[in-house]
Amino acid sequence: MNAWNLRTSSERTYQDRQEAGRVLAEQLVSYRDRPDVLVLGLARGGVPIAAEVAAHLHAPLDVFVVRKLGVPQWQELAMGAVASGGGLVLNDELVSRLGIDEDTITETIRRENTEVERREQAYREGRPAPDLTGRTVILVDDGIATGATMLAAVRAVRAARRVVVAVPVGPPTMTGQLTEEADEVVCASAPPQFEAVGQAFADFHQVSDDEVRRLLAAHATARGEG
Repeated sequence: MNAWNLRTSSERTYQDRQEAGRVLAEQLVSYRDRPDVLVLGLARGGVPIAAEVAAHLHAPLDVFVVRKLGVPQWQELAMGAVASGGGLVLNDELVSRLGIDEDTITETIRRENTEVERREQAYREGRPAPDLTGRTVILVDDGIATGATMLAAVRAVRAARRVVVAVPVGPPTMTGQLTEEADEVVCASAPPQFEAVGQAFADFHQVSDDEVRRLLAAHATARGEG
């Protein structure tokens, strides 16, 4: 049975992503020291949180790339998302309402998939993507707003035995496809007046490619990998 696990509805501010990761790890303690667990941080903002989660669970860490499909002339508005491994989500209702044509959608998907591939190469630096067969995959991001990017990630890792979504903040009523398609959704905090993910962080700086590479390398070194 799929589960939407909302730990608290109180308003909470994290000092930074590292603190959020430590708090989230406490909600995931049942996955600690399990050999099948793999933690994937959604690039880029989810990786610092995922690094803390992976360290506390004694689990391997890798990166997962998701890109929003922005509406033409209004890039902040997402009409969907694409993810590593071919995950795709389209907001058909929005596409229809705005009259976005098929050629525009196809070109946007092509462009963002190219960026997904570039980031994959930049972050892994030649390492192959992990084999998800038989694994319990914990997908970590710095929060959920609409859920489109996370849903694309969930669909892309369905080769895994179990898919867990874990975020430090999100809206109090997370329903729909995300909770239907993931095996478990864990949210550490859901402010009653949720407006944006950044409202839960004192420090919500933009994570760089270099920071992602540094965190991945540090975690691998700590585990004696590579």
